[in-house]
Amino acid sequence: MKYVEVDGAKLHYRMDGTRGKPVLVLSNSLGTDLDMWSPQIDALRPHFCIVRYDARGHGQSSVTPGPYTVEQLGHDVVALLDHVEAERAAFCGLSLGGVVGQWLGVHAPARLTKLVLANTAPKIGTPDVWNQRIAIVEDKGMSAISDALIGRWFTPAFVERDPSTIARMKTMLERQPASGYVAACAAVRDADLRDEIARIEVATLIVAGKHDAVTTPADAAFAASKIRNAKTVELDASHLSNIEAAPAFTAALLDFLASP
Repeated sequence: MKYVEVDGAKLHYRMDGTRGKPVLVLSNSLGTDLDMWSPQIDALRPHFCIVRYDARGHGQSSVTPGPYTVEQLGHDVVALLDHVEAERAAFCGLSLGGVVGQWLGVHAPARLTKLVLANTAPKIGTPDVWNQRIAIVEDKGMSAISDALIGRWFTPAFVERDPSTIARMKTMLERQPASGYVAACAAVRDADLRDEIARIEVATLIVAGKHDAVTTPADAAFAASKIRNAKTVELDASHLSNIEAAPAFTAALLDFLASP
Protein backbone atom coordinates (compact mmCIF):
# COMPACT_ATOMS: atom_id res chain seq x y z
CA MET A 1 0.00 0.00 0.00
CA LYS A 2 1.20 3.51 -0.86
CA TYR A 3 0.52 6.61 1.22
CA VAL A 4 1.43 10.26 1.16
CA GLU A 5 1.18 12.46 4.23
CA VAL A 6 -0.46 15.83 3.66
CA ASP A 7 -2.13 18.34 5.98
CA GLY A 8 -2.51 15.91 8.86
CA ALA A 9 -3.72 13.00 6.74
CA LYS A 10 -2.29 9.88 5.17
CA LEU A 11 -3.76 9.59 1.67
CA HIS A 12 -3.89 6.10 0.23
CA TYR A 13 -3.07 5.82 -3.47
CA ARG A 14 -2.27 3.21 -6.08
CA MET A 15 -0.23 3.37 -9.26
CA ASP A 16 -0.88 1.29 -12.38
CA GLY A 17 0.76 1.32 -15.78
CA THR A 18 4.34 2.34 -16.52
CA ARG A 19 6.54 5.02 -15.04
CA GLY A 20 7.55 7.42 -17.77
CA LYS A 21 4.15 7.34 -19.47
CA PRO A 22 1.95 10.46 -19.15
CA VAL A 23 0.44 10.67 -15.67
CA LEU A 24 -3.34 10.37 -15.30
CA VAL A 25 -4.97 11.00 -11.92
CA LEU A 26 -8.38 9.42 -11.22
CA SER A 27 -10.45 10.96 -8.42
CA ASN A 28 -13.38 9.13 -6.86
CA SER A 29 -16.94 10.18 -6.19
CA LEU A 30 -18.46 10.83 -2.79
CA GLY A 31 -19.10 7.54 -1.00
CA THR A 32 -16.69 5.42 -3.06
CA ASP A 33 -12.97 4.67 -3.13
CA LEU A 34 -10.30 4.14 -5.77
CA ASP A 35 -11.78 0.75 -6.71
CA MET A 36 -14.63 2.54 -8.48
CA TRP A 37 -12.20 3.02 -11.40
CA SER A 38 -11.58 -0.71 -11.91
CA PRO A 39 -13.58 -0.84 -15.18
CA GLN A 40 -11.15 1.63 -16.79
CA ILE A 41 -7.76 0.35 -15.62
CA ASP A 42 -7.01 -2.39 -18.17
CA ALA A 43 -7.70 -0.10 -21.12
CA LEU A 44 -5.77 2.85 -19.66
CA ARG A 45 -2.76 0.92 -18.35
CA PRO A 46 -0.84 0.66 -21.68
CA HIS A 47 -1.03 4.42 -22.26
CA PHE A 48 -0.59 6.06 -18.85
CA CYS A 49 1.01 6.01 -15.47
CA ILE A 50 -2.30 5.92 -13.58
CA VAL A 51 -2.52 7.39 -10.11
CA ARG A 52 -5.78 6.74 -8.30
CA TYR A 53 -6.35 7.67 -4.68
CA ASP A 54 -8.91 7.52 -1.91
CA ALA A 55 -10.20 11.02 -1.23
CA ARG A 56 -9.65 12.26 2.30
CA GLY A 57 -12.15 10.53 4.62
CA HIS A 58 -12.73 7.66 2.18
CA GLY A 59 -11.34 4.17 1.67
CA GLN A 60 -7.99 3.68 3.37
CA SER A 61 -7.16 7.39 3.59
CA SER A 62 -7.25 9.10 6.96
CA VAL A 63 -10.47 10.45 8.38
CA THR A 64 -9.33 13.83 9.65
CA PRO A 65 -11.69 16.17 11.52
CA GLY A 66 -14.25 17.84 9.29
CA PRO A 67 -15.85 19.66 7.71
CA TYR A 68 -13.63 19.47 4.64
CA THR A 69 -13.43 22.10 1.91
CA VAL A 70 -12.91 21.72 -1.82
CA GLU A 71 -9.75 23.81 -1.43
CA GLN A 72 -8.40 21.29 1.09
CA LEU A 73 -9.21 18.37 -1.20
CA GLY A 74 -7.58 20.18 -4.11
CA HIS A 75 -4.39 20.73 -2.12
CA ASP A 76 -4.40 16.98 -1.39
CA VAL A 77 -4.12 16.33 -5.14
CA VAL A 78 -1.30 18.84 -5.58
CA ALA A 79 0.60 17.17 -2.71
CA LEU A 80 0.01 13.77 -4.32
CA LEU A 81 1.41 15.02 -7.63
CA ASP A 82 4.46 16.35 -5.81
CA HIS A 83 4.90 13.02 -4.04
CA VAL A 84 4.87 10.98 -7.25
CA GLU A 85 7.12 13.56 -8.91
CA ALA A 86 4.59 14.52 -11.56
CA GLU A 87 5.03 18.12 -12.61
CA ARG A 88 1.87 17.91 -14.72
CA ALA A 89 -0.89 15.34 -15.16
CA ALA A 90 -4.22 14.76 -16.80
CA PHE A 91 -6.98 14.70 -14.19
CA CYS A 92 -10.29 12.83 -14.36
CA GLY A 93 -12.71 13.27 -11.49
CA LEU A 94 -16.29 12.10 -11.11
CA SER A 95 -18.89 13.82 -8.93
CA LEU A 96 -16.91 14.96 -5.84
CA GLY A 97 -13.75 14.25 -7.85
CA GLY A 98 -15.09 16.53 -10.57
CA VAL A 99 -15.65 19.35 -8.09
CA VAL A 100 -12.02 18.94 -7.05
CA GLY A 101 -11.05 18.95 -10.73
CA GLN A 102 -12.83 22.26 -11.27
CA TRP A 103 -10.95 23.77 -8.32
CA LEU A 104 -7.66 22.52 -9.77
CA GLY A 105 -8.52 23.94 -13.17
CA VAL A 106 -9.03 27.36 -11.59
CA HIS A 107 -6.32 27.37 -8.92
CA ALA A 108 -3.61 24.96 -10.13
CA PRO A 109 -3.78 25.04 -13.93
CA ALA A 110 -0.01 24.73 -14.31
CA ARG A 111 -0.24 21.20 -12.88
CA LEU A 112 -2.76 20.00 -15.49
CA THR A 113 -2.38 18.83 -19.06
CA LYS A 114 -6.07 18.03 -19.59
CA LEU A 115 -9.15 17.94 -17.39
CA VAL A 116 -12.09 15.52 -17.40
CA LEU A 117 -15.14 16.50 -15.35
CA ALA A 118 -17.57 13.60 -15.15
CA ASN A 119 -21.06 13.68 -13.67
CA THR A 120 -20.38 16.81 -11.71
CA ALA A 121 -21.34 20.47 -11.50
CA PRO A 122 -19.92 23.71 -10.16
CA LYS A 123 -22.74 23.75 -7.60
CA ILE A 124 -24.35 20.45 -6.57
CA GLY A 125 -27.62 20.40 -4.66
CA THR A 126 -28.76 22.74 -1.92
CA PRO A 127 -27.55 23.18 1.66
CA ASP A 128 -30.82 21.77 3.00
CA VAL A 129 -30.42 18.55 0.99
CA TRP A 130 -26.84 18.08 2.16
CA ASN A 131 -27.63 18.93 5.77
CA GLN A 132 -30.45 16.39 5.77
CA ARG A 133 -28.15 13.69 4.42
CA ILE A 134 -25.44 14.57 6.92
CA ALA A 135 -27.94 14.32 9.79
CA ILE A 136 -29.14 10.88 8.65
CA VAL A 137 -25.61 9.48 8.38
CA GLU A 138 -24.57 10.96 11.72
CA ASP A 139 -27.62 9.39 13.36
CA LYS A 140 -27.93 6.04 11.58
CA GLY A 141 -24.75 5.37 9.61
CA MET A 142 -24.00 4.70 5.96
CA SER A 143 -26.45 1.82 5.56
CA ALA A 144 -29.34 4.25 6.13
CA ILE A 145 -28.68 5.97 2.80
CA SER A 146 -27.26 3.17 0.68
CA ASP A 147 -30.45 2.07 -1.07
CA ALA A 148 -31.40 5.64 -1.93
CA LEU A 149 -27.95 6.41 -3.30
CA ILE A 150 -27.84 3.26 -5.40
CA GLY A 151 -31.09 4.50 -6.94
CA ARG A 152 -29.40 7.77 -7.85
CA TRP A 153 -26.12 6.24 -8.99
CA PHE A 154 -27.66 3.79 -11.50
CA THR A 155 -30.72 3.47 -13.70
CA PRO A 156 -33.36 0.88 -12.76
CA ALA A 157 -32.48 -1.06 -15.92
CA PHE A 158 -28.83 -1.35 -14.88
CA VAL A 159 -29.78 -2.35 -11.33
CA GLU A 160 -31.82 -5.20 -12.77
CA ARG A 161 -29.27 -6.14 -15.42
CA ASP A 162 -26.12 -6.27 -13.28
CA PRO A 163 -26.93 -7.26 -9.68
CA SER A 164 -23.34 -8.31 -8.93
CA THR A 165 -22.02 -4.83 -9.70
CA ILE A 166 -24.82 -3.26 -7.69
CA ALA A 167 -23.96 -5.47 -4.71
CA ARG A 168 -20.28 -4.55 -5.01
CA MET A 169 -21.00 -0.84 -5.14
CA LYS A 170 -23.43 -1.01 -2.24
CA THR A 171 -20.78 -2.77 -0.16
CA MET A 172 -18.23 -0.13 -1.18
CA LEU A 173 -20.59 2.64 -0.12
CA GLU A 174 -21.48 1.08 3.22
CA ARG A 175 -17.83 0.46 4.18
CA GLN A 176 -16.92 4.14 3.88
CA PRO A 177 -16.29 5.81 7.25
CA ALA A 178 -19.43 7.73 8.22
CA SER A 179 -17.49 10.66 9.70
CA GLY A 180 -15.33 10.96 6.58
CA TYR A 181 -18.36 10.84 4.32
CA VAL A 182 -20.09 13.55 6.36
CA ALA A 183 -16.99 15.76 6.28
CA ALA A 184 -16.76 15.39 2.49
CA CYS A 185 -20.50 16.07 2.10
CA ALA A 186 -19.82 19.45 3.69
CA ALA A 187 -17.16 20.18 1.07
CA VAL A 188 -19.67 19.58 -1.73
CA ARG A 189 -22.41 21.47 0.13
CA ASP A 190 -20.23 24.57 0.51
CA ALA A 191 -18.57 24.54 -2.93
CA ASP A 192 -19.87 27.03 -5.46
CA LEU A 193 -17.61 27.40 -8.49
CA ARG A 194 -20.21 28.77 -10.92
CA ASP A 195 -18.41 32.06 -11.41
CA GLU A 196 -14.85 30.73 -11.05
CA ILE A 197 -14.93 28.03 -13.73
CA ALA A 198 -14.86 30.66 -16.48
CA ARG A 199 -11.17 30.98 -15.57
CA ILE A 200 -10.43 27.38 -16.61
CA GLU A 201 -8.31 27.39 -19.76
CA VAL A 202 -6.98 23.83 -19.87
CA ALA A 203 -8.65 21.57 -22.47
CA THR A 204 -11.67 20.06 -20.73
CA LEU A 205 -14.01 17.16 -21.40
CA ILE A 206 -17.36 17.22 -19.60
CA VAL A 207 -19.07 13.84 -19.28
CA ALA A 208 -22.81 13.81 -18.55
CA GLY A 209 -25.18 10.98 -17.81
CA LYS A 210 -28.40 11.15 -19.84
CA HIS A 211 -30.37 9.84 -16.85
CA ASP A 212 -28.37 11.58 -14.09
CA ALA A 213 -30.75 13.39 -11.74
CA VAL A 214 -27.92 14.45 -9.38
CA THR A 215 -25.67 16.33 -11.80
CA THR A 216 -27.88 16.69 -14.82
CA PRO A 217 -27.15 17.19 -18.52
CA ALA A 218 -28.28 20.78 -17.95
CA ASP A 219 -25.51 21.16 -15.35
CA ALA A 220 -23.03 19.86 -17.90
CA ALA A 221 -24.28 22.30 -20.51
CA PHE A 222 -23.92 25.18 -18.06
CA ALA A 223 -20.32 24.21 -17.26
CA ALA A 224 -19.54 23.85 -20.95
CA SER A 225 -20.91 27.33 -21.61
CA LYS A 226 -18.51 28.75 -19.03
CA ILE A 227 -15.33 26.81 -19.80
CA ARG A 228 -13.76 28.08 -22.99
CA ASN A 229 -12.04 24.89 -24.14
CA ALA A 230 -14.72 22.43 -23.08
CA LYS A 231 -16.35 19.70 -25.12
CA THR A 232 -19.21 17.55 -23.87
CA VAL A 233 -20.19 13.91 -24.25
CA GLU A 234 -23.46 12.46 -22.97
CA LEU A 235 -23.62 8.78 -22.05
CA ASP A 236 -26.60 6.45 -21.60
CA ALA A 237 -26.18 6.21 -17.84
CA SER A 238 -27.08 7.76 -14.53
CA HIS A 239 -24.59 9.23 -12.01
CA LEU A 240 -21.74 6.70 -11.95
CA SER A 241 -21.37 6.66 -15.71
CA ASN A 242 -17.87 5.16 -15.65
CA ILE A 243 -19.48 1.99 -14.27
CA GLU A 244 -22.90 1.89 -15.93
CA ALA A 245 -21.57 2.90 -19.35
CA ALA A 246 -18.01 1.68 -18.82
CA PRO A 247 -16.99 0.94 -22.44
CA ALA A 248 -18.37 4.24 -23.76
CA PHE A 249 -16.87 6.19 -20.85
CA THR A 250 -13.45 4.64 -21.36
CA ALA A 251 -13.55 5.21 -25.10
CA ALA A 252 -14.49 8.87 -24.64
CA LEU A 253 -11.72 9.31 -22.08
CA LEU A 254 -9.07 7.71 -24.27
CA ASP A 255 -10.17 9.64 -27.34
CA PHE A 256 -10.03 12.97 -25.49
CA LEU A 257 -6.68 12.31 -23.81
CA ALA A 258 -5.13 11.19 -27.11
CA SER A 259 -6.31 14.26 -29.03
CA PRO A 260 -3.91 17.19 -29.63
